[in-house]
Amino acid sequence: MADATLLAKYFRLTEEALARVRPAPPPRSFLVGAAEDFLGMARAYLSDARHFEAHGDPDRALAAVSYAHGWLDAGVRLGLLDGGDDDVRFTPFR
Repeated sequence: MADATLLAKYFRLTEEALARVRPAPPPRSFLVGAAEDFLGMARAYLSDARHFEAHGDPDRALAAVSYAHGWLDAGVRLGLLDGGDDDVRFTPFR
């Protein structure tokens, strides 16, 4: 069973990451749609995580919030999202 402290940590990390990222492609690029898709998936999984948490299912909440952060992290790594060179909330570029 997922620990409440761990779940709170991942919610905080993901919410901070979501607040920080912005679409990276130029406004007229075809890649703007892909960036918006990544943001939409992250928001949807974060919403699911909150739903599972509210309904007493911490394991599914942790899985969903992890997927949410994964979409953000992948978007930053691919260059679809701008994470502001944040190596704390996103996988470092090395």
